[in-house]
This record gives sequence, C-alpha cells and structure tokens, in this order.
Amino acid sequence: MSEELTKIIHSTVLESRIPAKNVAKEVGKPYSTLLREINPYDPGAKLGIETFFQIIKITGDISPLEYMADALGMQLTPKRGMKTG
Repeated sequence: MSEELTKIIHSTVLESRIPAKNVAKEVGKPYSTLLREINPYDPGAKLGIETFFQIIKITGDISPLEYMADALGMQLTPKRGMKTG
C-alpha cells in the first residue's frame, strides 16, 4: 500500500467523529493492533481489506476510496437517491 494511502487511512481513523478506540472495538481488534496496522511509518504494518472496508463503513469517511479512484483515473459518485457521508 502506498505511504500516502496509509496516511489517509490513519487520518480517517484518528480524526473520525468516532473515537479511534471505538473504531477498533467495532472492527473487532485491540486498539494497539489497529493503530499498528494503520501506522504509515511502520514498514511491516499490514491492513487487511476487510478491516479497511469496515473502517470506511464505521467512520463514513470515503477519502481513502477517493484517493484510490483518483490514482486509477476514476472518480466516485453516489448511487442515485443515496446520501453521502
């Protein structure tokens, strides 16, 4: 995973309206484990796709997905009738 994407995910968790400890609980991980998995300065850290998906669902922050889409030359748009964030 690129360092920039990892930084975005890190911010998603730590700057969420939901405290990071609650995000960790919701994804079923100890707080310290989740923080290690999203640490952009730990080259051995790995974040699973299931946890990544849960983080986005819990926080409502789609900025990691927007970064990924942009890197692929795409953009995200909500489904018709769906509210965002």
